[in-house]
Amino acid sequence: MAGSAALTVLLAIAGQVPPARASSISTKQSQVGADRAQASVLQQQVTQAGAAVQKLVVRYDQVLTQDAAINAQISVAQARLAADRRASAAAVGRLRHFALEDYMSGAGTAALAIWLSGSSMSSLAVDQEYTDLATRNIAAAIDAVQLDQERTRAAESELRIQQEHARATASHLVNARTAAEAAVTEDNARLAQLHGNMTALMASIATQLQAQQAATEQALAAKQAAAASTTGQATSSGSPPSASPAAPPAGPPAGPTSTSPPAPVPAPAPVHPSPGSYTDPLASVQGLAPERIDQGVDYSGYGTVVALGAGTVLSIENSGWPGGTFIAYRLADGPAAGLVVYVAEDLLPEVSVGQSVTAGTPLGTMYEGPDGIETGWADPSGDGMTMARVAGQFSGANSTAYGANFSQFLASLGASPGVLQNDPPTGQLAPNWPSW
Repeated sequence: MAGSAALTVLLAIAGQVPPARASSISTKQSQVGADRAQASVLQQQVTQAGAAVQKLVVRYDQVLTQDAAINAQISVAQARLAADRRASAAAVGRLRHFALEDYMSGAGTAALAIWLSGSSMSSLAVDQEYTDLATRNIAAAIDAVQLDQERTRAAESELRIQQEHARATASHLVNARTAAEAAVTEDNARLAQLHGNMTALMASIATQLQAQQAATEQALAAKQAAAASTTGQATSSGSPPSASPAAPPAGPPAGPTSTSPPAPVPAPAPVHPSPGSYTDPLASVQGLAPERIDQGVDYSGYGTVVALGAGTVLSIENSGWPGGTFIAYRLADGPAAGLVVYVAEDLLPEVSVGQSVTAGTPLGTMYEGPDGIETGWADPSGDGMTMARVAGQFSGANSTAYGANFSQFLASLGASPGVLQNDPPTGQLAPNWPSW
């Protein structure tokens, strides 16, 4: 906006712009600068919040994996406990069977029978020892099974505690992720509002500057007409002619007088190509994603877009494009010297008309708007028309020869090329147009 500020000052000095109006423009320019700074901070917050959400997603997946592992261990413990219960039941059954057989065989009344019959005590001792040994073996087996059951229950209880902790952690992560995503949504909404404010302010500034320029040109034309009239009167009355030639008649206003597009201008051949040096204009864009090739090449993402080579800025806005931005600059050197490049749509300009740029000069900040950006070859006038449109190649959704050529140009600089909608693309390039 440096050129706009300088024009405002010059007009105010010339007495053609009321001080209040000049102050209004300065205030709006300051507001645009403040909004850009705030938008930059918000963009950083969105990036950081997005990274935090990604970490939460990774941690949540880890906790779910841990919960699944604990469930598997609990299943194993439950299966083992069921096996122990079956073994315990089997041991108790054997003990009952042994007791029943002992009872049915009469071994339980052996001592009484010996006292009544006078049988030997040694026989009773042998039977009793066998019974005690069998009972002890079965009891020991039951005790071992019960001990294993207690250990299994303890292990299962510990696993349940771990599972509850894992699930509580997962719930906390879900809440944290929801809060982070809500913050990202809120910041994106504020960012969109700031972009809208900046676009409106810049449009208002441009309108005021155009009105001031038109008023200045009218005033200058009136002065020139008055001077010519005075000179003519002096000559007719016999006064000696002035030593200096009369001022030339006023020409047409330098600025545009109509919003309708000018007549198509034939594409020039590259003017005096020189070695030059070009750079990838999209290298600093974050999340860059190539989209379709049409008049130019469409991209989504956010970040700084730079000039791909040295040149001069011809325009920065055009209301006919989504977002109102149309930055056009004529290349000064290299194989494409004399050709005009444009970057349009969801972009906040950081250059002014008439500014000289070099390869790598920031042209504007690309924001995550609904349309992304489009970049390609512009009509030589740089007023918002594209070479594809002037040549009648574009019908609304098709890939054009000029769009495909610019996509190849970007690919030669290291950028991702666009996506063809039709192959071959529509139309032909002008004679002597550079290829890549």
